[in-house]
Amino acid sequence: MSPRMEWSFFPVYLASCTAAAMTGAWFAPDGWYRALAKPRWTPPDWVFPVVWTTVYILIALAAARVAGKPGSAFALALWAVQMPLNALWSPVFFGLHRIGQGLGVIVALWAVVAWCLVALWQVDWLAGLLFVPYLVWLTIAAALNFAIWRANPGERMAATG
Repeated sequence: MSPRMEWSFFPVYLASCTAAAMTGAWFAPDGWYRALAKPRWTPPDWVFPVVWTTVYILIALAAARVAGKPGSAFALALWAVQMPLNALWSPVFFGLHRIGQGLGVIVALWAVVAWCLVALWQVDWLAGLLFVPYLVWLTIAAALNFAIWRANPGERMAATG
């Protein structure tokens, strides 16, 4: 297969990203979230859908770039593992109000995405590069999740009681 991307794969991967994004729409920030103590560096609410839309397009492009290429099976398997983890975070954090469990999900997601980035890079360096903004955003999101968890000990207690 040529080094060019096979565009016919892109809609399939974008549909998967859209399905994951739907959980973010269904389990959006609400009064509970707004009442939580958050760090001063918390991005404004409008930033999240803009960044996630961009990230989802980039990760769909990354998968489409390697789909069908020799040696891409492991990278695409990791890509498939990260999508349900991605979709799981919003229902856990916003839906169930489980800040600590959300942190566990996002840490697992970060690890799989980092591993996927390396695997993608080994097949196609540009596909790996397309995953860099995703990993950067997850790093910020995980730090925010951790900061919220630390700043809201009453929520930690409520979640275990």
